[in-house]
Amino acid sequence: MELTSTSFLVTLIAATVAAMLLALLCWNRVPGPGAVRWAVRVVMLGLCQLTAVCVVAAWTNAGFGLYASWDDLLGTGGRGTSAMTGPPVGRARFTPGANGTRSTYFRGSHSKLAGQVIVWTPPEYDAPGADRTRFPVLVLLHGYPGSPGSWFDLGSMPDALEQLVRLGAVRPFVLVVPEIYPGGVNTDCSDTPSRKVATWLARDVPELVARNFRTLPEPEGWGLMGVSTGAFCAVKLPLQYPGVFRAGAALDPDPLTGDPEVLADPVLRERNSPMWLAGHAKGADVGLFLATSAQDKDSPPRQLADFTRAARGTGIRVKTLVRPSGGHNFQTWSGMYPDALGWLSTELSGPARR
Repeated sequence: MELTSTSFLVTLIAATVAAMLLALLCWNRVPGPGAVRWAVRVVMLGLCQLTAVCVVAAWTNAGFGLYASWDDLLGTGGRGTSAMTGPPVGRARFTPGANGTRSTYFRGSHSKLAGQVIVWTPPEYDAPGADRTRFPVLVLLHGYPGSPGSWFDLGSMPDALEQLVRLGAVRPFVLVVPEIYPGGVNTDCSDTPSRKVATWLARDVPELVARNFRTLPEPEGWGLMGVSTGAFCAVKLPLQYPGVFRAGAALDPDPLTGDPEVLADPVLRERNSPMWLAGHAKGADVGLFLATSAQDKDSPPRQLADFTRAARGTGIRVKTLVRPSGGHNFQTWSGMYPDALGWLSTELSGPARR
């Protein structure tokens, strides 16, 4: 019986009720001398208190994800993702935050990774008569180092999106901002033998969001936009999971051939690089927007041209943008928002009653 399962909690509640009934029924029926009777009564009271404390402890653990398994609780498990704790997707609870955001921390059932996810819904989501309307999802991927909060603290979200929606330049999106390296280990959003980060982003996070918000189905209503390392991920994930993501916008992506310092295994690095994935995609219904500046040495324009050539004839829809100036920072990336978000609005379906 799993530590965080509902059946375990129900069993503990039943044991508590049984202990209380036993104490009530047997209180005056305990045989033997007085000292023995009082000793038995103390044991019965202790059993009642112990089972009640276990109920509270199990309920608290399930809600806050303090321990994910018996091995985690007892310290008998090995290192790795099994040690990452958090409530399962069914018990994840969103709490209100700044700028109308809602945040949660949960442990994915597929990847076994745990991390933070921030969600923001547009004003149209709560408008009168919109209770049956489903909205497209834009997953925002931060860089490395970075955090989901970078998009709000430095990236002017969601204000920049709202302004473009008011101008009629883009669709209203539900913004989803997950951690891209839960546990602090960067894998360029790749599945490795020890960490399934691609699975976290492409299976666990969408499952969480679809369960809690009115979103369009995958992949027609799901896209990504990333910066730097997150931009690298925004290119590779639609190629690896075209059944989940229809489009990705990459603002100043890291080298599209992969980083040896992130994935030392050359085969693993190649098979997770957007360049290799594009060359091996056949008939993929995927759109990709890649942008950089002529001055960005971390994301040179020539790699956009190389990627366009690699994707030629595969069915991948590629659009590129090279700005004349700008550094590898949010000041430059926010200037790319109108082009990137406008393009994403043409690739993804708009809000619809379903």
